[in-house]
Amino acid sequence: MFIWCAVLFILGIAAFIDSIFNMGEIFRTANSVLFLLISLGLLIRTTTKMKTKKIENYEERIFNLERQVRALNEGQKKLADF
Repeated sequence: MFIWCAVLFILGIAAFIDSIFNMGEIFRTANSVLFLLISLGLLIRTTTKMKTKKIENYEERIFNLERQVRALNEGQKKLADF
């Protein structure tokens, strides 16, 4: 998904530059700007989702590790009582 977003963004930049150098009509310029902005928004959305997923994975790992530590502490208490 990230690669497709980057490709769309690069194509948007290319379309914008083409419309500037060829002195295109207003619609063509507006179309390229909209394409550029939409692809940039998609790129930002994808990167934030990737960061959120990474944080969720870290939180899940921490939760599992805390659970393991609790189990080990309970095991130590049982051994100390024995």
